[in-house]
Amino acid sequence: MKPILLAALLAATALPAYAAGESWEAIRAQLFGERALLDGAEVIALDAPYRTPDDTRTQIAAQVAAPEGKLLGEVTLVLDENPMPVSAVFAMDQPQERFFFDVTMRVNGPTPLHVIAETTDGALYVIEGFVKTSGTGACAAPPGTDVEEALASLGEMSLAVDATIPARPGEALAALASRQRRLDVDISHPSHSGMQMDQISLLFIPMRYVENVEIDLDGAGYVDMTGSISLSENPTVSLSVPSRTQSVDVTMTDTDGTVTTAHKDLAGF
Repeated sequence: MKPILLAALLAATALPAYAAGESWEAIRAQLFGERALLDGAEVIALDAPYRTPDDTRTQIAAQVAAPEGKLLGEVTLVLDENPMPVSAVFAMDQPQERFFFDVTMRVNGPTPLHVIAETTDGALYVIEGFVKTSGTGACAAPPGTDVEEALASLGEMSLAVDATIPARPGEALAALASRQRRLDVDISHPSHSGMQMDQISLLFIPMRYVENVEIDLDGAGYVDMTGSISLSENPTVSLSVPSRTQSVDVTMTDTDGTVTTAHKDLAGF
């Protein structure tokens, strides 16, 4: 993980309560300083529920298309009011014209959210959304599975590849030309937030979450995702891959240093 990003994650975790909008201004300053953030309405298409049916497992997705002549280098998802707002960062080993992600998240309470796309020339584009919740505090909600059972299968992964990526509104031809497929990575991991209480011992369960998901295609680096406690229990991480991809290798590392891998060979497309 980049030192600057790690510092930002740690600092953002300890943010005090702010009035609406002030959390984002503080996070923005920590992550980007005085760098300009450009309107990303023509670059990023956000797909997030207006009201999530399940605070502990909310799908948040976005399609990103770099402006003409530029390439994407990094995409960041921020849930402004979550305890660890910088919730997922996708760093691209291979800069791309288009990128899609879909992740299952804990949303701790009603919150603005931001997706920031950085192009390889250093330009930043941002779009804002808002998710309403039941307000029960998903990051502190008891685990859905027994702690010992969860640890027994921790790190197991299954990979699946779909033939298509849904098109952005009005961009069906461009999406067809890019010929991207959807990779789903289902990870068995309890994603303990450090805020959850064991219902028997009434002691807090130590923090342990998916810290990094490294995705390699055809033996070469592709995308590295940095996670957070915002990832849901047993998270699913989905993203676009080129249709020509012949093999996928995924390496998961959690905050306790556990490393697991998964491999899948793909039929030609």
